Amino acid sequence: MRLARGLTLEDLSRAAGVSKSMLSQIEREKANPTIAVAWRLANALGVSIAELLTSEHQETEIIRVLEAHELPTLPGDHAGYVLRILGPMELAGKFEWYELTLAPNGELASNPHDPGATEHLTLLHGTMELEVEGEKKKLRTGATARYLADRNHRIRNSGKSEAKALLVVIHR
Repeated sequence: MRLARGLTLEDLSRAAGVSKSMLSQIEREKANPTIAVAWRLANALGVSIAELLTSEHQETEIIRVLEAHELPTLPGDHAGYVLRILGPMELAGKFEWYELTLAPNGELASNPHDPGATEHLTLLHGTMELEVEGEKKKLRTGATARYLADRNHRIRNSGKSEAKALLVVIHR
């Protein structure tokens, strides 16, 4: 898309606020963009996030099954988490859902989302602790925590084995 629009890496870098080296890695399929980076690139190119991430037009199907390897993943190797994006990209920034896997002592720390955003975290297995602006709550398997996501928040695996949860983000 960048080349079709006659843009240099520097042009798109400036317009999207993404480094040239990151753009180059993404174009060469050496790196996967985060949702935030994909969102900025789509806006800079004047397309939806779905158009940006779809390599070819697909016909509408009554049922479309995505295999596990087809779901985009946001690895947080340094922090001990993996987020698999379960929701369609065209809903990003409105309604998002993920599968969150945390290694023992792993943590997903988030800055505040847009005003009014909420998150809903359902623990499937393992042990997790949620912290929102200093208030902490432990979750047990099957429990769901609903909380304000327009504040600093952290999800930690406080157990000794891997923990897995479903995470839904609703933007207002």
